[in-house]
Amino acid sequence: MQSVDGWPSPVAQSGSELGADMATKDVAALKRDAAQAALELVEPGMALGLGSGSTALAFVEALAERVAGGLTVGVCVVTSRATGAAAVKGGIEVVDMMRDDAPTRLDLVVDGADEIDPALRLIKGGGAALLREKVVAQMADRFIVIADASKRVAQLGAFPLPVEIIPFGRAVTLSRLADAAGVTPVLRTRAGGDLVQTDNGNLVADLSIGAIEDPSTLSARLSAIPGVVEHGLFLDEAKGAIIAGDDGISRLTA
Repeated sequence: MQSVDGWPSPVAQSGSELGADMATKDVAALKRDAAQAALELVEPGMALGLGSGSTALAFVEALAERVAGGLTVGVCVVTSRATGAAAVKGGIEVVDMMRDDAPTRLDLVVDGADEIDPALRLIKGGGAALLREKVVAQMADRFIVIADASKRVAQLGAFPLPVEIIPFGRAVTLSRLADAAGVTPVLRTRAGGDLVQTDNGNLVADLSIGAIEDPSTLSARLSAIPGVVEHGLFLDEAKGAIIAGDDGISRLTA
């Protein structure tokens, strides 16, 4: 990993440089630190993509404060209904991606991740927004991941891999997922036992694979299954990561 062009070097800054003792901060505070650091990348008039999950929502909140303070941004695309609600509440206008004239490119997308490996490959989808997250990530000139240090892993796979599938024929899709991944898929449910439905009306199957030896091959196998809409392996979308840990902020690039 290297410092991202234009970012401070060395990549890890001490807690004193950040004006706080990072060692005393909880995970929520670290997420806010990563979000605040990502704001350095936002320039007036930028077309932005806003990700999903608790760390991405911390970025939305930080961005809303800047907008309230006078920052003008271009179009903003959101990856989930929850993010959209948070953005609108914060005074950020979001574009309807169902429109025929919706944007097709963005200057910057900021999102979280469930796992980040040394090559900046990701597992995403813990919040069941993986399809929209991947659509928006691939619109970006620059896709940046923000996270606390617990999301960094030596190898992907400890976090169950989410796969979004269509409800029709789910039995055969689950069977083919089992063949492709070598594990039994588990349909994600809510606390009351109801199946989780994505914002697109689909289901989420989680694959507890363990260490993923060849993410590229697995990605191709999953994508080839007709009932699979999308999977949570993001292998080449991320251009950089901002990681907040006890020793400060690390800014990484592939």
